[in-house]
Amino acid sequence: GVPLVESGGGSVQAGGSARLSCVGSGYSESAYCIGWFRQAPTKEREWVAVMATNGDPEYADSVKGRFTISHDAAKNILYLQMDSLRVDDTAKYYCAARAVSGRYCSNFWKWWNNWGQGTQVTVSS
Repeated sequence: GVPLVESGGGSVQAGGSARLSCVGSGYSESAYCIGWFRQAPTKEREWVAVMATNGDPEYADSVKGRFTISHDAAKNILYLQMDSLRVDDTAKYYCAARAVSGRYCSNFWKWWNNWGQGTQVTVSS
């Protein structure tokens, strides 16, 4: 699999911003889906933002307009810029990747087969 390592989590005040990074290797050399997911205690893992390395990003409704996913192919880094954070954004955030032959990327977490270890984001009021 593609090794993925997240960083950038921490504690943030509601209304603030944070940026997560995910360093990978190899996924910029061919077509991959890359994305961010999150999981809060007692809840199922849910998608946040996904994109194909040769396609456009898609966002969950809960984060649309507040979060931005981006990919630096030269550095093999995936970012998640999170603005206007809310208390209900509190979760452990995971980056994920999967090799694909086209541009379709599922937003169902079980479809993805490479995961980072996760980084905690805690938003306080």
